[in-house]
Amino acid sequence: MTAGAWLTETRATPVRAQQWWVLTTRLVTPAIKSGEVLSSVVAPAAFTASFYIPLKTVMTVVGTGFSSYAQFMMPIVILQACAFTAIGAAFRSATDAVAGIDRRFGSMPIGPFVPVAARMSGNVFRLCIAIAAALVCGHVIGFRFVLDGWHTLGFLAFSLLIGIVFTLGADVIGTLAKSPEATTQALVLPPLILGMLSTGLAPAEQFPSWIQPFVRNQPVSQYVIALRALAGDTKGNAGEVSWALMVPPLLWAAGTLVICVPAAIRLSSRRA
Repeated sequence: MTAGAWLTETRATPVRAQQWWVLTTRLVTPAIKSGEVLSSVVAPAAFTASFYIPLKTVMTVVGTGFSSYAQFMMPIVILQACAFTAIGAAFRSATDAVAGIDRRFGSMPIGPFVPVAARMSGNVFRLCIAIAAALVCGHVIGFRFVLDGWHTLGFLAFSLLIGIVFTLGADVIGTLAKSPEATTQALVLPPLILGMLSTGLAPAEQFPSWIQPFVRNQPVSQYVIALRALAGDTKGNAGEVSWALMVPPLLWAAGTLVICVPAAIRLSSRRA
């Protein structure tokens, strides 16, 4: 490598890092000033109340095998908070595409992957707030981490991984769709349907026998099973964290990333 090429390479890295930081603050700062981040706090509270209040008495009578219904349903609150954040991510990426911001970035000396990296950084910022708010709401209704600190860290890390998977997929969909309103409306139903037809709110045995295989094996249920095992339960019915239990949800997450990461890279390269 020549001296000139080496100098160019060493300069490119800090410049792109600065570009990423500037574009990230473009998304984060207005959200803080306008109070938009409050939606990341309000949404988990709304999910918790809407699930727990009407179902607690019924599910306590029917039985879930857990020490409390709060311990049983907490994972679905986490997943719904991640899904809500993903809908916002799709709206922002679609807005950038339809408003011509992506084309404007393409005409500027900005790294091809910097805009999507900045959007994902903003999404992770909102994810952290949403997950923290969900955990606070869960604590209020009685959810507790029963196992040791490593399992608790695993719960938090896996929750964040699920959120990243959701938001990256939504970012790709929004960029392709280029219609903020249509994208938002289209992404509302899948989390709602898959959430209701999962083991997040009721055990699989309480569904009709013909749909139980789908309920048990669809990705939302697999994520719920993993999060319950990582959180634990005083009755010991949450499952044991093992490869047999964790591989299916990890494969669902990895499979989504295998599709979405190349798609995001291709879209970013096309912009450049």
